[in-house]
Amino acid sequence: MSDFAIGVASFPALLLLIFMRVPIGLAMFLVGLFGYIFLNGDTTIALARLKNETFSTFGNYSLSIVPMFLLMGHFATLGGMSQALFKAAESFLGHRKGGVAMAAIGACAGFGAICGSSLATAATMSRVALPELKRYGYSGGFSTATLAAGGTLGILIPPSVVLVIYAIITEQNIAKLFLAAFIPGALAALGYCLAISVYVRVFPGRAGVRERMPMAERFQALVKVWPVLLVFGLVVGGIYAGWFTPTEGAAVGALGTATIAWFNRGLNKSTLVESFFTTARSSALIFLIVFGAAYYNGFLGLTQVPQELSAWVVDQGYSPYTILILILVFYLLMGCFMDSLSMILLTVPIFFPVVASLDFGLVSWEAMQAAEAVKAMADPALQVSSEMLASINQSIAEGVALSREQMNAIGINVTKGMANRAAMEHTAIWFGILVLIVVEVGLITPPVGMNLFIINAMDKQTPMVETYKAVVFFVASDLVRVVLLILFPAIVLFVL
Repeated sequence: MSDFAIGVASFPALLLLIFMRVPIGLAMFLVGLFGYIFLNGDTTIALARLKNETFSTFGNYSLSIVPMFLLMGHFATLGGMSQALFKAAESFLGHRKGGVAMAAIGACAGFGAICGSSLATAATMSRVALPELKRYGYSGGFSTATLAAGGTLGILIPPSVVLVIYAIITEQNIAKLFLAAFIPGALAALGYCLAISVYVRVFPGRAGVRERMPMAERFQALVKVWPVLLVFGLVVGGIYAGWFTPTEGAAVGALGTATIAWFNRGLNKSTLVESFFTTARSSALIFLIVFGAAYYNGFLGLTQVPQELSAWVVDQGYSPYTILILILVFYLLMGCFMDSLSMILLTVPIFFPVVASLDFGLVSWEAMQAAEAVKAMADPALQVSSEMLASINQSIAEGVALSREQMNAIGINVTKGMANRAAMEHTAIWFGILVLIVVEVGLITPPVGMNLFIINAMDKQTPMVETYKAVVFFVASDLVRVVLLILFPAIVLFVL
């Protein structure tokens, strides 16, 4: 059996373990372990890789950002920030038809900015917003669908734990990924509000309104949101301003939310210890998945599966966008069964080389300017051949002054390198945002979207089928957004 065949056979083995409810981190480790043994006939390589991956994974400083963001989310909950966000949004929107649901979406977006987790955002905001939605006459299916969709904003709006993991896997700049996610995140919130507006017009009897609040009460509710804005501005603004690294920014955010929770009397000795233990358990599960994925992907690398897949796709002659759409459809289907972090860790090392090898024409403005400058300077007939490059190297070695043609050739070659690097970076960032959005769509796609089950478990009186019917409007909004981002990559990239 060839190495490649062993690598391909590992996929059904991994899926079998996952469907047998083996924890996905452990499943990936076990498949990788036995894969190494099959490849080499003994445990020598498997144990050596185990030692190396253990050290490289758990000794990775960049991963310390994960527990910091999780801790920040716990402290934000203790500090009553979720309630403050919802009350502020409700005070301005609640009197409109569907306004309380829109307020829930806005609160989810705000809480996601200091939480970084989809499931945590959905669960936290459900405890706050679900009783209010029911109080003002919103149907159970509409209420649960709204909160399930709003929960997906927790992982897209920076800071995001999954974006951090994606940045580590693909070796991209975390701050640039955060920046690129802002506009898609805002579009998601606006799209959900539009979906709510359409829903209440189609089914006017399934949503009520509340009385308009006096301006003084609106202002009081708005004032209580300042801690959220302060923490978000300090963390994200500090990262972009270069005051601290993303990891340090996460630590500053955790300290800031802890201070606010303490002032609001939500943080004491018992809740502090509970937050630390909860964060430790969640971080351990995430790190186990990261370790299992790294170990399994190391095995796949030896089998040449990612490389062979990339070469095969390129040889088929499909257009880059056709390949991209097929990959995104795969993510949409698998996102219905797996959480976003597991999907990113398992599949990005396989699909990213394929996408990186394709030319989507994503070149930065700076690279285009440099190319135009070199084009104006250079002889149009000049070709940067291997002979020209050899003559340049010889002239440099001999200390001879370079001719105009040689200088032009150097400029063209450097500019091509700049454009290629910029295009690869932009492709990686654009692909990461698209994948994150599509995987999150899977979390609210019937019949097995994970967010749907979490929200429905908190409102057992609502039949799941009612949630399914209402969530279709939000899924449609997400799919329109994905199409827009594919057709217009500048929505993601123009801020870079």
